[in-house]
Amino acid sequence: MMKKKKQVPEWMNSSLWSSPSDHHRFSPPSPPPPPPPVSVREDPPTNHNASPSSSSVDSSASASSAADDISSQTQLLTELSRKMIDMRELRRVASQGIPRAAAPALRPTLWKLLLGYLPSDRALWSSELTKKRSQYRHFKDDLLMNPSEITRRIYNSAAHDIDDAKSETRILLSRSQITHEDHPLSLGKTSIWNQFFQDTELIEQIDRDVKRTHPDIHFFSGDSQLAKSNQDALKSILIIFAKLNPGIRYVQGMNEVLAPLFYVFKNDPDEENAAFAEADTFFCFVELLSGFQDNFCQQLDNSIVGIRSTITRLSQLLKEHDEELWRHLEVTTEVNPQFYAFRWITLLLTQEFNFSDILHIWDVILSDPEGPQETLLRICCAMLILVRRRLLAGDFTSNLKLLQSYPSTNISHLLHVANKLRVQSG
Repeated sequence: MMKKKKQVPEWMNSSLWSSPSDHHRFSPPSPPPPPPPVSVREDPPTNHNASPSSSSVDSSASASSAADDISSQTQLLTELSRKMIDMRELRRVASQGIPRAAAPALRPTLWKLLLGYLPSDRALWSSELTKKRSQYRHFKDDLLMNPSEITRRIYNSAAHDIDDAKSETRILLSRSQITHEDHPLSLGKTSIWNQFFQDTELIEQIDRDVKRTHPDIHFFSGDSQLAKSNQDALKSILIIFAKLNPGIRYVQGMNEVLAPLFYVFKNDPDEENAAFAEADTFFCFVELLSGFQDNFCQQLDNSIVGIRSTITRLSQLLKEHDEELWRHLEVTTEVNPQFYAFRWITLLLTQEFNFSDILHIWDVILSDPEGPQETLLRICCAMLILVRRRLLAGDFTSNLKLLQSYPSTNISHLLHVANKLRVQSG
């Protein structure tokens, strides 16, 4: 007796899950148009193609959307104003999305809570922030210092009791006072100079990557003082993280994961918080990567928790929800999910959407009570389902091109489909 073929749910074939121009955008094999400049505006896209007859429907929908935003904003403000934050309720409300108009003001505090940087007890916020920001300042002093400065400080400290005035002005040690381990030519493993030279290559790579971060956004790129200052902050965070985490060090692409955090905290309307954005970003970056660190650890690539295992879970998720699409991709056209999903997963989708959409997607990823990894995989699976018609009609080359350069799409629809996958799996 033949096994009955699993039917594809009808909702997957609905035109609702495709962008309006899906039916013609990728049909001819013509070169893709240049990508639009990245925008960090939080304004929703405007539909210039709406017909006059649909104006009343659009007005009604806009009014409904505005009412939903006000309700969501009120709920978030209520939860954030409690003396003791109910994290379960906060996650539930935040997972529905932050209203775009209120996002710049609410998102910095919300992300710090969701990442565990701020405690749920508001009374502890001030002391906790003071402690962490002081700790980060010590990290910078200890880990970003040139060996010459370390040697000078050691000397000044020792000479302080003998002659205060001289210790203020003298900078260099005589050769007889320099120990073997402190000599620039020392090959000793504990030599501060040997370690400094080993770090040089790492620092140069971080510097190159940071300068390539979101080149279309003036906040990160360009010759302005703002961009240079922000680049310096990103570099400091990544260098300190690498030195404190020798098992992972720095992996190319971490700069892209770091950028949304720093952008959000640096643009906090609270001036004091914005002034300490670098320190806050560092600790939130550590918290964020703690949920994804196995994807960055090369030694775990082939383990049950490494990146290949994570990609396999995405493949299984697609097979569970849309076996026809899974079979066409991985069996018929042999599009290995590593060809596209590796970047999706390790960079948390930061290269697939414009910047404002990334922030909206991260609201959902960070707030989901099931954890960021599972939420990310559902969103990736939803991305495949949204373009299933084109994928089913495509061959290896066209499908790979489509998935490595994912088309613009309605983010609300994407997140709705991702949430629908969770409901169906439950």
